[in-house]
Amino acid sequence: MWTLMGRGWSQGRALAALRAAGTAQRGRLEPLPTPTRGAPAEFRAWDRLYTSAERKEKIDMSRFSVENIRNFSIIAHVDHGKSTLADRLLELTGTIDKTKKNKQVLDKLQVERERGITVKAQTASLFYNWEGKQYLLNLIDTPGHVDFSYEVSRSLSACQGVLLVVDANEGIQAQTVANFFLAFEAQLSVIPVINKIDLKNADPERVEKQIEKVFDIPSDECIKISAKLGTNVERVLQAVIERIPPPKVHRKNPLRALVFDSTFDQYRGVIANVALFDGVVSKGDKIVSAHTKKIHEVNEVGVLNPNEQPAHKLYAGQVGYLIAGMKDVTEAQIGDTLYLHKQQVEPLPGFKSAKPMVFAGMYPIDQSEYNNLKSAIEKLTINDSSVTVHRDSSLALGAGWRLGFLGLLHMEVFNQRLEQEYNASVILTTPTVPYKAVLSSAKLIKEYREKEITIINPAQFPEKSKVTEYLEPVVLGTIITPDEYTAKVMMLCQARRAVQKNMIFIDQNRVMLKYLFPLNEIVVDFYDSLKSLSSGYASFDYEDAGYQTAELVKMDILLNGNIVEELVTIVHKDKAHSVGKAICERLKDSLPRQLFEIAIQAAVGSKIIARETVKAYRKNVLAKCYGGDITRKMKLLKRQAEGKKKLRKVGNIEVPRDAFIKVLKTQSDK
Repeated sequence: MWTLMGRGWSQGRALAALRAAGTAQRGRLEPLPTPTRGAPAEFRAWDRLYTSAERKEKIDMSRFSVENIRNFSIIAHVDHGKSTLADRLLELTGTIDKTKKNKQVLDKLQVERERGITVKAQTASLFYNWEGKQYLLNLIDTPGHVDFSYEVSRSLSACQGVLLVVDANEGIQAQTVANFFLAFEAQLSVIPVINKIDLKNADPERVEKQIEKVFDIPSDECIKISAKLGTNVERVLQAVIERIPPPKVHRKNPLRALVFDSTFDQYRGVIANVALFDGVVSKGDKIVSAHTKKIHEVNEVGVLNPNEQPAHKLYAGQVGYLIAGMKDVTEAQIGDTLYLHKQQVEPLPGFKSAKPMVFAGMYPIDQSEYNNLKSAIEKLTINDSSVTVHRDSSLALGAGWRLGFLGLLHMEVFNQRLEQEYNASVILTTPTVPYKAVLSSAKLIKEYREKEITIINPAQFPEKSKVTEYLEPVVLGTIITPDEYTAKVMMLCQARRAVQKNMIFIDQNRVMLKYLFPLNEIVVDFYDSLKSLSSGYASFDYEDAGYQTAELVKMDILLNGNIVEELVTIVHKDKAHSVGKAICERLKDSLPRQLFEIAIQAAVGSKIIARETVKAYRKNVLAKCYGGDITRKMKLLKRQAEGKKKLRKVGNIEVPRDAFIKVLKTQSDK
């Protein structure tokens, strides 16, 4: 269209010509790669459509037999060089040009660029010639942070092997251990890669010994590389071909494709990333979702190279993308099986649903934005299926949702993506964890329809008289630290009510500690505290370990003796005083002063455990007294005090919305 306008056509005439031209004409138009800034949205939409896949030449995927396909993932701890290694592999295979600008090419999200971490697993298909054969290598770059381990476990379902990257300077860290066992349980081939050998303090021999001791992998299988400089990276590709087996699939069987990831495109609908286990799929095929039973016609198939590259067909054993006009975000469930219409097959096992570890309330800043925010959350949860969503409402903050996340960083990233990708401003409340209560009476069990109830919202916390016992979630935490910080780390863990389970020296100066933590003790600021007392050297990872009995209490916040429902919290009995004091202090700073005194109290049952006072505004009634008898002054002050007392009885405290937001929202200084 911009070509037509460049020839002197008016905008209206160019648009009319496009509409009349039809599908056949579209391919012959040559839009400029980037539309003129400030063009109307309708024109930009047309340009985006015409500059996409229709202009690209379709590739023939049939030339890759199953024996020449390798599907593998890169797994590692945070900042050990996964994305940098992925960049070098893309350059080596000619997928991208070699330039100095190639830094974390697969990290496409703005939040990933800003934070320097990988949040979403990204796929790329590499074409590599070795010993006279052309191989198709499907690479998946995964996140390294514990909060995104669900991305890693999903990515491994589409692979037959992994590259386990370990920093030659840092050695094995907590998430290295966790990711190795994910791959080990999935029975994948593991190729250990020691990265950053170019660093001054690198000690690859020490890391080799650690890998042999912790993972029982012979040291001669380790490949020493520098992903930044490209040293020895060619050996990694050869090891992938030699050590990772080809996928076990059957192309003659009916189609079975696993949806392991999906994104939402405003113009083309849902783009599903699929791994084909059986059969063939091509444009025009009618496919059925095993989950929804809806029929869709395939509009486009292709591979990610790393950008979308359309193909004529996708064959079993290959990993690619599929667009089938799914407009509703619920139609492409991650873990779903796709098959051809009238050729029903046994669905693939799919994925274990992610178990949320942290819950937080999310509310629109303005209630008129509720529907826009609802749409944004739905679209973002299709791309991040580990978030759970429940409708919720608050007297102070209005209608909203209670969202479940895998951790605190996951929550922050989700909030940041909402702001950046959907321009949505939200109020996020302080994170809480899910507790359980075992009910005592048959009447209550009948009412709730189960003996053990889960409490997500503190307002629904049952009284002690109705409950046999309360349960809190616990996690098995792994801390790897230099031995000089061991005493400090142990003191921190004991202060967080942790129970030590194990302690292993993985080499002369590194210790691996295993502790059983109550989840609510580590969810907010444990990681920051651990990093600060260990000068940043300690690493931490945790996994779910069920529930344990705990002395939990419901803490009410009172203003002049009246309970504020929105500020009710669940705390452990031992921590009630410190938590109550912190909330009272925060509320004191947030509440506006009145003409009467406001008493802010934290109470457990009938016992007051913390108090703060907001002083009243008072007129200087002694201003008119110039000297004179003291009794005159005392009389005026007494009359003022009686007036304030009377006003306090009849005065109603309206807590402003801003004060609720300051108290409820997450504290950035923690």
